[in-house]
Amino acid sequence: MALSVVLVDDHTMLRQALRRALEAEGIDVIGEAADGEEGVRIALALRPDVVLMDVSMPKVDGIDATRQLLAARSEMRVVMLTMHIDREVFDNALKAGAVGYVTKDSSVSEVAEAVRLAANGDRPMSPHLAEALLKEARRETDGIISTREEEVLQLVADGLGTNEIAERLYISHRTVKNHLASIYDKLNARDRTQAVLMAVKMGIVKLT
Repeated sequence: MALSVVLVDDHTMLRQALRRALEAEGIDVIGEAADGEEGVRIALALRPDVVLMDVSMPKVDGIDATRQLLAARSEMRVVMLTMHIDREVFDNALKAGAVGYVTKDSSVSEVAEAVRLAANGDRPMSPHLAEALLKEARRETDGIISTREEEVLQLVADGLGTNEIAERLYISHRTVKNHLASIYDKLNARDRTQAVLMAVKMGIVKLT
């Protein structure tokens, strides 16, 4: 059985083009709406697997519409489809309950894959947005994680223990522990594994 989608976007030509593209990918577009208010009404009536929701629309914007929709039916899966690569908009969309965020410069296959992932319980994100957020995160950590802390993180990523790191960097065991404590605090990480995973995502260290 094909996945079902409701498209909510105030640009008629875009909706029509996206409908054709998604249907060519085997996804059934069962409804369309030109604003958030109409989108909520149609989605609640048709109960699609996924709602593709624009952010900027008249009457009710996509974020408020998502909030209203999920207040009525919490199991709905909403993916934001927007021109905005903006951290504040992204954060507000997630707070409203959206499970994915795809930019309009994504390819048809990327949008279709986002729909499938959302329907399967995953949280899809546009590659363009992911890259932008990682660059922002990297900028935020520049100058915060010291050069020595980067060296410690890389050695942790390489699988070295505290004593081995101390020997490799010619510093004391206590100094390594202090560096690790500082890293955990700066990256808001619980432990070595989480710190390394975050550092890899931010481009601070590489897994070998």
